[in-house]
Amino acid sequence: MLILHRWLSGLYALPADLLLVIGIANLTYACGSFTLAMRSSGDRVPFLRVIAAANIGWGVACAGMAAVWFGEASVFGMAQLVGESILVGGLGVLEWRAASMTAQR
Repeated sequence: MLILHRWLSGLYALPADLLLVIGIANLTYACGSFTLAMRSSGDRVPFLRVIAAANIGWGVACAGMAAVWFGEASVFGMAQLVGESILVGGLGVLEWRAASMTAQR
């Protein structure tokens, strides 16, 4: 997304700057997830909850962007926004549940 944001802007009928922000958010998430995966010791629950909350928030943000750009974005652009909303938001809910189950042990 970061490299192709200008080209994708035409395909998605979305502003290139919006796609750049989405790409940066995805990269930030990847770095955070990698940091969590590399932690070999210590309590991971607080960090997992932060990632889960961020994912849920991003899912809501993507749904909001889909609502704002509805009617202007192409089918591909709406598929990106709605798909990311469902996948990332759903992942956040699963992560939150996993953190809660881990904290109860």
